[in-house]
Amino acid sequence: MAKEKKTVYFCQSCGYESSKWMGQCPGCREWNSFVEEKIERSISAKAKKIDANVTKLSAIQLKEEERISTDMPELNRVLGGGIVKGSLVLVGGDPGIGKSTLLLQVCRNLSKQKFQVLYISGEESLQQIKIRAKRIGEFTDSLLLLCETNLEIIQEVIRRERPAVVIIDSIQTMYSENVSSAPGSVSQVRESTGVLMQIAKGMGITVFIVGHVTKEGVVAGPRVLEHMVDTVLYFEGDRHASYRILRGVKNRFGSTNEIGVFEMRSEGLREVENPSEFMLSGKPEGASGSVVACSMEGTRPILLEIQALVCHSNFGIPRRTAAGTDFNRVNLLMAVLEKRLGMSLSACDAYVNIAGGIRMNEPAIDLGIVLAIVSSHKEIAIDEKTICFGEVGLSGEVRAVSMAEQRIQEAKKLGFEVCILPQVCLETLSSASGIRLIGVKNVREAVQAIRGL
Repeated sequence: MAKEKKTVYFCQSCGYESSKWMGQCPGCREWNSFVEEKIERSISAKAKKIDANVTKLSAIQLKEEERISTDMPELNRVLGGGIVKGSLVLVGGDPGIGKSTLLLQVCRNLSKQKFQVLYISGEESLQQIKIRAKRIGEFTDSLLLLCETNLEIIQEVIRRERPAVVIIDSIQTMYSENVSSAPGSVSQVRESTGVLMQIAKGMGITVFIVGHVTKEGVVAGPRVLEHMVDTVLYFEGDRHASYRILRGVKNRFGSTNEIGVFEMRSEGLREVENPSEFMLSGKPEGASGSVVACSMEGTRPILLEIQALVCHSNFGIPRRTAAGTDFNRVNLLMAVLEKRLGMSLSACDAYVNIAGGIRMNEPAIDLGIVLAIVSSHKEIAIDEKTICFGEVGLSGEVRAVSMAEQRIQEAKKLGFEVCILPQVCLETLSSASGIRLIGVKNVREAVQAIRGL
């Protein structure tokens, strides 16, 4: 068995492989992201005998995935109902956002259910983990700790202990002796993830991998890591604020539209059962440029406050800013208001913000953005008991959105009295008592509706 040494270049952002260095990556269009790495490939003198059997689709028997509850309903929702046995889960997020705290709480809950959990840390000492564990709560002896970065040693410990769940914190610190590059490099991260995937699938062990996120919001190292795992969860939020949002961007065993909301406290992360009430806390009364809209995240309706500030620009080029929503979408909706309602916004600065730091891109919040901009520009204070939702088209029409009945029920639960919604959705509703529904066909009717409240 001979070995061939070869030099290749990897893109640190997306994992694109090239035989020569390039200034711009053809895959993700990033500049100066290629790094040089030397890899060894084995060359076999004899061709291996291939022994592979094909299976008919009709002969495959389906069975329900065996799931383990984490005793955290918010996390179970994002995972699709619980932890699937033998799955590989990537948890990404900014440094200090709470990834290790969340997984340590999962370890505590699983250990209380008599599941053996192995927590492997390559960044912290046993004493540091113990300090965080004392802050979180009591643990049982079912939790095992290991501080190691050598993948061969980790693999041997997992085979010896055979735990039900393994936590790897973090994948960027792990290295394999078979790869000559440094820990955290593209080759090391890819090789480490491949070994852990074989352990998860071959031994039926659930493996959680912690991955750091770069300033652009992607997992540090190769993007190919996301394609290798079964589930990708992102921990979002401002590290200086108390809330955290766990979002699933890939899930082979459930929906990717669900989110979990947590609040960071001194004793760890606490689940927020009613995120709508949490997002609307501190809403001003009688202020212009503020309106409540409803967005759907999977099967969960979330009420959020959309704020807009429109003022005359002192410079020749007006400034536009959007926080929590798509900047280009805000510019598009302002162009619709100029064209369809004749509003003079070309000489105005516009600032749009979704309060609470949450980020939403669902088209159903278009009507909320439009009414917030109109409210600020015309100095019209929208009644605080009014909620709206609907997609706005380029012709100024208000288009239908899905799950209108669930949105209205959530609004009723939180005490809202008036709901402005697309006329098409109003015609499909069976009945809605306890809340006044106003159906609108275009943005002109929506503006007239808030004037008449």
